[in-house]
Amino acid sequence: MSADIAAPRSQRIDPKYNRARKSRGSFEMVAWLFMRLSGVALVVLIFGHLFANLMVGDGISGIDFGFVAGKWADPVWQFWDLAMLWLAMLHGTNGVRTIINDYAEKPATRVWLKGILYVATIVIVVLGTLVIFTFDPCIAGNSIPACQ
Repeated sequence: MSADIAAPRSQRIDPKYNRARKSRGSFEMVAWLFMRLSGVALVVLIFGHLFANLMVGDGISGIDFGFVAGKWADPVWQFWDLAMLWLAMLHGTNGVRTIINDYAEKPATRVWLKGILYVATIVIVVLGTLVIFTFDPCIAGNSIPACQ
């Protein structure tokens, strides 16, 4: 029997590929699962959004300020668009976080890139949520019948 075969497993594998004995938790598994589930939900949300906007009514020529105002007057569409915004942003952020972890070699670079990513995500989600819930179609000079 050769010494290589009899050597313990830890000596045969390059140390950088050894898994840590202690688990840091299941964050990466949850993130992986979130990507799969949010991807399926996003497909349903996006195709529902496209169908409602392009296939029903006047199609693309009917999309204007009044169309959006009428759509966001219904809480179902507010929730639909909110879910689409939040899932798309979190799904994309998780994907970019994975890319940063894979390709940024220096820990300081990783920290800065992920910090910028998280701040941008929070800003976009907060602003998008505010727009959906504070949208007022009755601006001065608007010709929407419900506003007069």
